[in-house]
Amino acid sequence: MPFRIIREDITRLEIDAIVNAANSKLLAGGGVCGAIFSAAGADELQKECNMIGHCDIGDAVITKGYNLKAKYVIHTVGPIYGQDPANEEIQLYSCYKSSLELAKKKRMNSIAFPVISSGIYGYPKTEAIKIATKAIKDFLEKNEMDVYLVVYDSKAFQISEKLFSDVQSYIDEKLVKADDRRRISEDGITREAYNLYMPQKSMSDEYLEERMEAPKMMEMLPKSTVVGSIGSKGLKKKQSLEELMNVKVETFSEMLLRMIDEKEMTDVEVYKRANIDRKLFSKIRKKDYTPKKVTVVALIIALKLNMREARELLGRAGFAFTQSSKFDIIIQYFIEQQKYDIFEINETLFAFEQQLLGA
Repeated sequence: MPFRIIREDITRLEIDAIVNAANSKLLAGGGVCGAIFSAAGADELQKECNMIGHCDIGDAVITKGYNLKAKYVIHTVGPIYGQDPANEEIQLYSCYKSSLELAKKKRMNSIAFPVISSGIYGYPKTEAIKIATKAIKDFLEKNEMDVYLVVYDSKAFQISEKLFSDVQSYIDEKLVKADDRRRISEDGITREAYNLYMPQKSMSDEYLEERMEAPKMMEMLPKSTVVGSIGSKGLKKKQSLEELMNVKVETFSEMLLRMIDEKEMTDVEVYKRANIDRKLFSKIRKKDYTPKKVTVVALIIALKLNMREARELLGRAGFAFTQSSKFDIIIQYFIEQQKYDIFEINETLFAFEQQLLGA
C-alpha cells in the first residue's frame, strides 16, 4: 500500500528508512529523537551526525541506521509552533517533501514518518497531520513508494472535531435503523431486496418504517422482474437453473474496466487514487482475480461512484454493504457526501479504529 497510517514503534520497523524529528544541531534529544538514537546506538549515530553538523528547518539529511532494522535514518528539523507563524506551515510541509525527495534520490522503496513537530515542538496534531498528509499525497501523485505515518495510538491521531462528530452521528443513526430493519416481519421485504431489483428508486427510511407487506411492494416492481422466491408470499421462481446459468454475467474485472472507461480515467489515475500499487492493479485487471473487500471499496472511492454504482461493483466481487458494520457505514457516509479523498477517508477510518482502504 503506498500510504498507510499505523500504530507502531517506529524504531522497530524493518524498512528502508525511518525519519527522525531532529533538532538543528542533530543532537540526541527526547521523544521520538531520543528513542531513535537509543535504538540505533547513540554513540555511533551521534558521531555521524556530528560529522554532518547542522540541518536547517525544513531540510533533511541522512545517516546509517546502525542497530535499527531500518537501513537509514533521515533526519529532518520541524518548526517550533508559534515561533514563525508566517512560515511554519511551509516549513513543516518541506520536512516531508525534503525527506521523501532524499529517499527517492537514494532509490528507496519505503519510508516511515512520525507526526513531525507535534510533540515538544507544540504543533497542533490535527493541523500537523493535515500538512503531513498533503505533502505525502502530493509526492505519491508522481512517484511510487510505500509511505507510513506512524502514531502511538488512535487517540494520539486527531481528525477535525466536526468531521468526527458528523461521522459519529451518521454511524449512530444507521445502527439504530439497522435494529429497526431487523424487526421487519418475516413476510415483509428488506431494503436490500427492494434495492436489488429497483436500484433506480431506493427505498426511503420513511417507507421502510411503514413496514409494507411483500405482496403490496411486489406490485411496484416491473412485471419483467425475475427473481427467486422471497418468503411464503413473495415472488415465485420463473426461470430454470439452466436458463440462469446461460446468462452471461460481467466479471468484476470487466465491470471495473468498463467503469474506468465510462469515467474517462486512466489506470494510473485509478490505482493512485485507490491507494494501491501498480503490481496489484495489474492483478486486478485479470478476469480470474478475486479482490478483498477493502480493495474493492478503494476502487469505488477512486472512481467516485455513487451509491448505486458502488453496490453494483461491490456485489460483482461477492460483497455488500451492511448496516451493522461501522466500516461500511463510514464508507457510505463519504459516498453520500460525495467526498472521495481516500487520504481523508483513511484518516477517519483510523480514528474510528477501522481497517484502512487500499491493498
